[in-house]
Amino acid sequence: MEKAKVVKVGSEMLYFDNGLKLFSDYDQACCESHWLDFSDLAIEDFEGLEFDLNGDSFFSRVEDYGIELIPIFGHSIKVPGYGSNNGNYSHDLSLILSNDKGAIIKVYDITECQKWEGE
Repeated sequence: MEKAKVVKVGSEMLYFDNGLKLFSDYDQACCESHWLDFSDLAIEDFEGLEFDLNGDSFFSRVEDYGIELIPIFGHSIKVPGYGSNNGNYSHDLSLILSNDKGAIIKVYDITECQKWEGE
């Protein structure tokens, strides 16, 4: 198990000390938007927490809300997900884990993990 600590919190991404990045993504079409919102998190929220990013156990899906980041030990961190469209487009949302060069390591379907508005 490789332990990783969050070293930077961006509004759209988490950065880990091993060079990995965690963010959300979707294939945008006109009139839609879907995202995880990291903007209310601070680096202090992650103090003393380490995550095992090798498997799929570092997060859980929270239907109609977002995701919950689950550290090896300690308290979990909830990240809300949002989406909106005019009813004619998808509401697909993915959680992406990439390396420091931008290569995608793993993609998780988290479509149900957002509070979304649409027709």
